Amino acid sequence: MSALAPGARGTVAEIKLPPEHRGRLLEMGLLSGTPIELVRFAPLGDPVEIKLRGYHLSLRRHEADLIMIRPA
Repeated sequence: MSALAPGARGTVAEIKLPPEHRGRLLEMGLLSGTPIELVRFAPLGDPVEIKLRGYHLSLRRHEADLIMIRPA
């Protein structure tokens, strides 16, 4: 996901995180097929801010890189 530019939109295609981290994201609504938008990177590049389901979520860059996005 971090290869996208701020403002890029797409849908979640796959989450390749380990089960202990994947469960937390699923509980927050980050499911396969969920539309998302990459909002911004923090000044040093970490964390990454995304928008989904009407709210903003910040993820560590290494976590965001394990979320595969299908471009809109």
